[in-house]
Amino acid sequence: MTGSTYLDSILAFHRSRAENDLRSLNDLLELVPTVSSKGFCDRIKQESSLSVIAEVKRQSPSKGILRADLDPSSLAQEYAASGAACVSVLTDTEHFSGSEADLRLVRKAVNLPILRKDFTVDPRDICDAKIMGADCVLLIVSALERSELIELHELAIDLGMDALVETHDEREIEIALGIGAKLIGVNQRDLKTFQVDQTRAIRVAEEIPQGIVKVAESGIKNPKDAKALAGAGYDAVLIGEALVISENPRQIIKELKEL
Repeated sequence: MTGSTYLDSILAFHRSRAENDLRSLNDLLELVPTVSSKGFCDRIKQESSLSVIAEVKRQSPSKGILRADLDPSSLAQEYAASGAACVSVLTDTEHFSGSEADLRLVRKAVNLPILRKDFTVDPRDICDAKIMGADCVLLIVSALERSELIELHELAIDLGMDALVETHDEREIEIALGIGAKLIGVNQRDLKTFQVDQTRAIRVAEEIPQGIVKVAESGIKNPKDAKALAGAGYDAVLIGEALVISENPRQIIKELKEL
């Protein structure tokens, strides 16, 4: 890409869509179900071993289609049957070929907590996530101003949801802690270049205090990778591509659960 990064392009799209969204936040809040969310963060805490957040992901902006015949319902059921603690579902259509429909299908298929994996830039995104059946939303520190992070984090909590606050370095971890995040992810993928640094999460692990639920994201391909992250203090790993392209995702998850 010339003159802009993957993240710049994706965020520009989502912010433009939010600016052109004529729906009233107050009206949308009236549609938010009052039913309690399934505790995403609590489920991870309850696990005696490393938790696996298994992702439903059709496409990557850098690698294209990962699995053309992906069936969200059956894949989520495979994840649940093999011991995944939670499911992550991409709902970004334009860049990841995900959709709200994918999340709703997963919600019907399994009883696990669900993360809506998307580029949250507006309070209405939080409401939409709750309405479609998500229990947790993604807030990316590098994509949001501090004031936006505070507003979106508070709204998610007010609606009874969890928020996975995603970071990439020590400075972003400090910001996440400063807004009161209790669930912090470290993404080993650089969202500007989409390159993966498999040592990133381990390098910054000590910056996240005890008591904060720690999630390592991206670049986890096998038990060896996961074991190193568990040893560094991570409570969970979020795995997408390795599971989606595998002929036997159940086996991968089972091996991870045996660490």
